[in-house]
Amino acid sequence: MDSMVFWLTLLGFGDKGWGDELLRGAWLSLEISISAYVVGLALGLAGALAKLSKRRTAVFVAVAYTTIIRSIPDILIIFLIYYTATDALRSAVTFTGLASEFQINGFVAATLSLGIVQGGYSTEVLRGAIAAIPRGQAEAAHALGLTRRQTFFLVTLPQMIPLALPGLGNLWLVVLKESSLVSLIGFTELVLAGKMAAGATRDYFLFYCAIAFVFLVMSGLSAMLFHALETSTANPGRRR
Repeated sequence: MDSMVFWLTLLGFGDKGWGDELLRGAWLSLEISISAYVVGLALGLAGALAKLSKRRTAVFVAVAYTTIIRSIPDILIIFLIYYTATDALRSAVTFTGLASEFQINGFVAATLSLGIVQGGYSTEVLRGAIAAIPRGQAEAAHALGLTRRQTFFLVTLPQMIPLALPGLGNLWLVVLKESSLVSLIGFTELVLAGKMAAGATRDYFLFYCAIAFVFLVMSGLSAMLFHALETSTANPGRRR
């Protein structure tokens, strides 16, 4: 009983507990995940359209991008973006004379690195969804006088979303878990906050289990949300 009270005190809010830090870390993890997911969707859509285009250069760039992303460990990409991009931007800023010191923000580095990784996988998901749509529909839209942009937004996109949602839901769960990797560049998200709490209290089991529970809750709620989206978009004609 005393141990339970002690654990609840450690997980509580205020000066004696670490609940504030864990909650703040969980919120930052969500912010990173959402931002990276949006960046990944944008890159994935661009990559999917490039792969399906008739331009060899666009196809080559898209294939090279997805191949590199799927071949290199995600943590290495995070390090490359955080350190290499920082050096490159520092050199560019110093060259212009605007500033002598420059350091890329940890949140920006996390968003870009995870977003680039997500983009590589989103490309294949979105490409498959677009390819599954009968080509005759786009040809019919062109015959009716619709431009390529209008055809994409009015014909392709509404049919692509239901087909891509299952894969995109899985990618969201992946980026949610991979947000923990940014703790390695010193960004205080949920895992690093829990690690600091565990190190300060020496109660590693409690805080690591608390981290796992928070991720489990976030993943479960996310799965429910995507399931609802899949259900609502699968048969829109049946909704009342």
